[in-house]
Amino acid sequence: MLDWFAKNFRTFLLAFFFALAVWVSAVTASDPDETRSFPAPVSIEIVGQDPGTVITNDYTDQVELVLRAPQSVWRRLTGDLKTVRAVVDISNLSTGVHEVPIQFQIKVQPVRIISTSQDHLELELEPWITQTMPVEIKLTGSPAVGYQAEEMKLNSSKVVVSGPRSKILKVKKIYGSLDISGIRQNLDAEVKINALDENNLVIEGLNLALGAIRVTVPVAQQGGYRDLAVKVVVSGRVANGYRLTSILVNPPVVTVYSSNIDLINSLPGFAETAQLDLNGVSADIETRLALNLPEGVSLLGDQNILVQVGISAIEGSLTVGDRPVSVNGLSTGLFATISPLTVDLYLSGPLPLLDILIVNDVLVSVDVTDLVPGTYQLTPLVTIIMQGIRVESILPGTIEVVISKGKPTPRP
Repeated sequence: MLDWFAKNFRTFLLAFFFALAVWVSAVTASDPDETRSFPAPVSIEIVGQDPGTVITNDYTDQVELVLRAPQSVWRRLTGDLKTVRAVVDISNLSTGVHEVPIQFQIKVQPVRIISTSQDHLELELEPWITQTMPVEIKLTGSPAVGYQAEEMKLNSSKVVVSGPRSKILKVKKIYGSLDISGIRQNLDAEVKINALDENNLVIEGLNLALGAIRVTVPVAQQGGYRDLAVKVVVSGRVANGYRLTSILVNPPVVTVYSSNIDLINSLPGFAETAQLDLNGVSADIETRLALNLPEGVSLLGDQNILVQVGISAIEGSLTVGDRPVSVNGLSTGLFATISPLTVDLYLSGPLPLLDILIVNDVLVSVDVTDLVPGTYQLTPLVTIIMQGIRVESILPGTIEVVISKGKPTPRP
């Protein structure tokens, strides 16, 4: 038996390989392999990073693959893109520059990787350090004349800064600025702070425990100075039919000075302007007025106050009855009959205009341009020659217009 098996072993082995080749050929014919690109770039996952280090260089975080797999496997690959992973393991890597291979994990098989857009990553690892640094806040500008900024107060004089060691070493100061130009009272504000290098440029990529510092700047008025509200002294009466709508003052508050402290303190909380005469005024006016100040008290800055006065006409209403309605745009050979022949109008506008309105300057019409014979309900149009008067209502609101080819029969 053994002799027979030994003599025919090669024959059996050859038959096995022939059978295997036939089976592989049949399987391949029914489910052929395809080589193509994976439909989406694969994100690179970095694992094993020491929490005490940080990657400081830029690197490509996606990789493109060309795979070879049977058609049936491709359907599973494209149906769930998470079947392919790209992993970079940086466990136990020390700080410095490293070239780390990309490991590919494919959940479905059989798949062969034909090519990749890259097979490794170059990573630079730095230690992540934390440092406490003093905060520098600079005040810019000056308070209003007669005021002085006192020593500012910060809610925190230091801040914790963390980041890559190379960037922490570049930090020269933690800096913020606050503009106090023209302030007259205590200022309380949030001031954004940044880490700056030796060239006063912001260093990106650092974490500041506080993004802003609350700064309080006390402000005190100096002796001999005082702020006074401006009071406009008005006389006269505006023209009949008009009313005073507003008086605007610029500046509304002025600063005065006197070397006599008792004198400056005895002043009331306001200063009066020279008299503004509004007698018979019927339009807006803009003028500059001087302030009436006691001898020994001087005004700082512009010596005149800008005063803007708003004047507007008083609104009223007027009824105009039995205004005749005319027909415009009637084609040649056609005749029109309208009903009613007159309308009542309710007008509104400034009283001075209503008082001088001439009734004959109010025209009412209906437009029948391009209309053919028939009966129409048209909205009357009102034309008022004088500008500024409004039509509030027309009664009735529509006019019946009968257009015919023959001469119309007069209505009783």
